[in-house]
Amino acid sequence: MGFSAEFKEFAMKGNVVDLAVGVIIGAAFGKIVSSLVGDVFMPTFGKFIGGVNFSDLAATLGKDPTGKDVLIKYGAFAQTIFDFIIIALVLFFVIKGINKLKKPAPVAPAAPPKSEVLLEEIRDLLAKRA
Repeated sequence: MGFSAEFKEFAMKGNVVDLAVGVIIGAAFGKIVSSLVGDVFMPTFGKFIGGVNFSDLAATLGKDPTGKDVLIKYGAFAQTIFDFIIIALVLFFVIKGINKLKKPAPVAPAAPPKSEVLLEEIRDLLAKRA
């Protein structure tokens, strides 16, 4: 088997294709959540707490040799944490739903055969006589 045939067999396995699709969808979902947080949630939240733009929040440490400010951008960091929390919550609920679907429903015990039921009735009747 040649290298190209072996690689084609490896690449077309279900797990590799599923992983590739998952990574692509995950990247797209991350962009959607980042946009939702940066363009919808944080401006709305900033407006409610007094017109704060979170992406501009930073602490100045001083100047670098070229005269440019050195900043700790804690506002952008807060947005990133908010992105992470939303993605983690969505993944939690998705995995919880998938696990719920995977669990088999509890199986009710099978009814005993009719002969066994009749024998139990006979036993109970004999126990009453004695």
